[in-house]
Amino acid sequence: MSKHSAFRIPHSALAAAAGALLTLSLAPFGWWICGLLSLSLLAWLNLRAAGEGRQLGGGRSLWLAFCYGLGLFASGGSWVYISITQFGGSSVPLGLLLTGAFVAIMALLLALPFYFLGRFTDNKISFALAFAALWFVSEWLRSWIFTGFPWLFAGYAHIGTWLSGWAPVVSVYGIGLLLAFTAAVIALAASGRLAPLLTPENKRTHIALLLAAALPWPLGALLSQVEWTAPEGKEIAVGLVQANIPQEKKWLPEFRGETISRYQDGTRVLSERGVDVIVWPEAALPLLYRQAPNLMQALQRNAENSGIDLVSGILYDRDDNGLHRIHNSAAVFGRSPQVYHKRHLVPFGEYVPLEEWIRGTIEFFDLPTSFIRPGDEGQQPLHAGGASWAPLICYEIVYPQIVADSALSAQVLLTISNDAWFGDSIGPLQHMQMAQMRALETGRYLVRGTNTGVTAIVDPRGQIIDRLPQFERAELVGRIRAASGNTPFMLAGVWGVFALALPMLVSALLLRRRNTPQSDTPLAGEASD
Repeated sequence: MSKHSAFRIPHSALAAAAGALLTLSLAPFGWWICGLLSLSLLAWLNLRAAGEGRQLGGGRSLWLAFCYGLGLFASGGSWVYISITQFGGSSVPLGLLLTGAFVAIMALLLALPFYFLGRFTDNKISFALAFAALWFVSEWLRSWIFTGFPWLFAGYAHIGTWLSGWAPVVSVYGIGLLLAFTAAVIALAASGRLAPLLTPENKRTHIALLLAAALPWPLGALLSQVEWTAPEGKEIAVGLVQANIPQEKKWLPEFRGETISRYQDGTRVLSERGVDVIVWPEAALPLLYRQAPNLMQALQRNAENSGIDLVSGILYDRDDNGLHRIHNSAAVFGRSPQVYHKRHLVPFGEYVPLEEWIRGTIEFFDLPTSFIRPGDEGQQPLHAGGASWAPLICYEIVYPQIVADSALSAQVLLTISNDAWFGDSIGPLQHMQMAQMRALETGRYLVRGTNTGVTAIVDPRGQIIDRLPQFERAELVGRIRAASGNTPFMLAGVWGVFALALPMLVSALLLRRRNTPQSDTPLAGEASD
């Protein structure tokens, strides 16, 4: 066998196919079993490569994980190409180049922790523990490096499975870790490492490993019966306006009147239905706050007179020590006027990294909203309809820690977005699924207002209870309750997941050292290509 067999096209292609398989477990497909098979296949490929070469070098495990990442992000992140070309003004060749660069960078970030996986293939328990812990590290790294892109996490597929019970305890990160551990044990069984099961010297170890892989599932089912938070106060009737403004027309001056008219008409319809709060989506009005003082005064006056609070996304401009700053904001009109400024911005969509170097080089770097400045940390929740709301604008909802921190001082989650940037792709449905997980992690109702969909209301179990069809002009009315109490994840944050992953990794290292004299033993049950 060639010592470079892990680099051969069949293994590389199989790893990429395994990555694409994970996409099928997520929205809109929802075949959760594909995620388990995907991770099992990645683990099995590493075991097979180690069996052929006896020692799995860091470069080989890194390469397999990189190919896996290519398959995952090329399939699950395909909507990036639509955003760049259809709405970013880039040509097809440039769009392919930029999308390819994005996919390669994300695949590399996913793969980096797996450089160390090859050190653990000589001990079955060590391998399973390390594979799961490194998967968590991989997802965690992707949540903050280069400002983060916490998309396509394996745990999102399990909002409706037994593992969902773990979400309020260890979040989507912890679900991914537990799933990866189960997958690693499946891979060990498939590679022959757990056979024969009843061999006296292996019986206890193998049974313990199988039980450890299986137990998180029924334990998750038990945890799902726990009520971490409790409803309080009266029901709140919430109305959402989905104006369905075409993205290519949104910022055209000649379309501004039509945009305002659609939101006003939708608001009148909802007012007649007796709602307590009305929500307009992200940057609903295509103008700056101070550009239209008469309109802003009219919105405030109407909200006060009707007794219905209005929460609207808007580009809010202000002077800051002589500097003119523009924020992507959510403003409350009504009894308690407030403004929240988005904190975590989207690179290139809302600001341009290295602006002085690259702005103006291509049209994609000059999008109409790429001049936004971040808001301050520690902003207070918004108050509307007699409840406190944690505002999260667009991209902010995909960050588990940001949402958990915001929910500590709020009773309801509110996220507004303009997913028209995704076009008719799988992107908006993935975005919706991530919002559902945030509701589950925090035990709070989530209200999601968008321009083109998915506009929906989610209960504290992460289930959609009301929604509008995509790409239709419509209004939605639903009822929610404020929540009191905190979930374990809200209190411990991602550090609670580290408290689980680090002992696993340390145990894997200790077991590996104890097994070092046998490290050259090839894996049992391996077949050659």
